[in-house]
Amino acid sequence: MSDVTVSASFDDDFGARVDEIVDRAVTEQRIVGAMILVARRGEVLYSRAAGLADRDTKTPVAADAIFRLASVTKPIVATAAIALADGGTICLDDPVTRFIPEFRPKLADGSEPVITIKHLLTHTAGLSYGFRQPADGPYHQAGVSDGLDQPGLSMAENLSRIVSVPLSYRPGSGWSYSVAMDVLGEAMARATGASLPELVDRLVVEPLGMQDTAFTVRDRSRLVTPYADGPGKAVAMGEHHRVPFGDAAISFTPGRVFVPASFASGGTGMNGTAGDVLKLLEALRSGGRSIIRPETAVAMTTDTIAGIETSLPGWGWGLGFGVLRDPRAAATPQNAGTWRWGGVYGHSWFVDPALDLTVVALTNTAIAGMTGAFPDALRNAIYGRQA
Repeated sequence: MSDVTVSASFDDDFGARVDEIVDRAVTEQRIVGAMILVARRGEVLYSRAAGLADRDTKTPVAADAIFRLASVTKPIVATAAIALADGGTICLDDPVTRFIPEFRPKLADGSEPVITIKHLLTHTAGLSYGFRQPADGPYHQAGVSDGLDQPGLSMAENLSRIVSVPLSYRPGSGWSYSVAMDVLGEAMARATGASLPELVDRLVVEPLGMQDTAFTVRDRSRLVTPYADGPGKAVAMGEHHRVPFGDAAISFTPGRVFVPASFASGGTGMNGTAGDVLKLLEALRSGGRSIIRPETAVAMTTDTIAGIETSLPGWGWGLGFGVLRDPRAAATPQNAGTWRWGGVYGHSWFVDPALDLTVVALTNTAIAGMTGAFPDALRNAIYGRQA
């Protein structure tokens, strides 16, 4: 691990550097709209609503715009799971079958390994995501939903489809980004007798005052229109939209959120504002703020899969998101110990605890807002690097 520490450059040009990156992305129409917050030690140093929430109506992004959070859901649900563990309702070493007896996926050799709650939190359960597989891959053949499509699909049916596919490896022996958080959400619901939305509200959203964050959209007038990468510029998403991603594609159905029968996806199902996301990340950065214990906040934000490689060079994994092991290997100016992730609807966020720095960048443009030129340039501008 690198021992090099790089400081962010909050000089007179800090805001101007970030503005330049944002303005360029919006002008070039790679990003349609965005809401960006940069905070240090809890103080917001930069706040910018840029571009359009809806291109056809020319509605600008507002500071309280609501976004489909996609995988920004994961740290929220993970925090709720940790709160249940703190209270003794679940244990990280519990087998998932304690709560979901029928969840018994097998290895290719037919054996049935034990999958624990911790395996789900760390994506070491041997599960996968359909968008990480080719079009004829096993999750596609089984009809497994990644939580972004198939409106009206029940959790029971999706679990049945997941179980029908052999595990990719023995739990605990590898890492693969996956539907694990959806399974975790169902385990949490069965452990308590409450729905996942009810649990997240009670354990995280309400205590932190995240009043605009939910599995439903609390004010549709503030929900941004979703866009996707297109040839030359971002294009409006259709009713069902596939966006190329690596060697595969991600399937989106933006209207899923408006179909009450859709299962509550613990990995991708929530909606919220940049300000609400900042509240959560700041709570974790500052030790839990009464929603979880300080020692478990530390455990949550520490690399817990030593010896296991993720698909991202230089990055490990905590209890819900990536943790930076080696800045050089990751080619990032962030400090070792930084934790971060994003969301495929177009979001990125990170916390650099060495600098008490928290950054939230929500956009309405998949995939450009999550990975690639825009989030990398935004990060570099914050750290004083050349775009």
